[in-house]
Amino acid sequence: RGGPAGDLIVLIEEEPHPQLQRDGLNVVFDLHISIPQAVFGAEIQVPTIDGKAKIKIPAGTQSGKIFRLKGKGFPSVNSYEKGDELIHVNVWTPQHLTAEEKQMMEKLSHAPNFQPNPGKGDKSFFEKMKEMFS
Repeated sequence: RGGPAGDLIVLIEEEPHPQLQRDGLNVVFDLHISIPQAVFGAEIQVPTIDGKAKIKIPAGTQSGKIFRLKGKGFPSVNSYEKGDELIHVNVWTPQHLTAEEKQMMEKLSHAPNFQPNPGKGDKSFFEKMKEMFS
């Protein structure tokens, strides 16, 4: 009111989410699944910044696989762009087994389908990076 024009400074502080981590506009969630869920596939509910979403884990999913939920990240301040939610899959290996469970795992350990046999599409992170730069 009759004074000189000034600047308005607004400070916004984010509270950390107990399950989600921010990476720029993207949101990262570490999903732990059981061995049977990785082998047979599953439909799992995951947290998002807006609530929850269901994702389908295909049969044969490997630990380290990353699923992307398009547009489930943070909105950009200067455009209509929106980040994604990246779901990093970790297959949980039990540390304590009963005698019966150990016996079942021992039988499976000798089955040919349970021996590591990465296919052509199952390249490591370093192999993918090497291909990008060569």
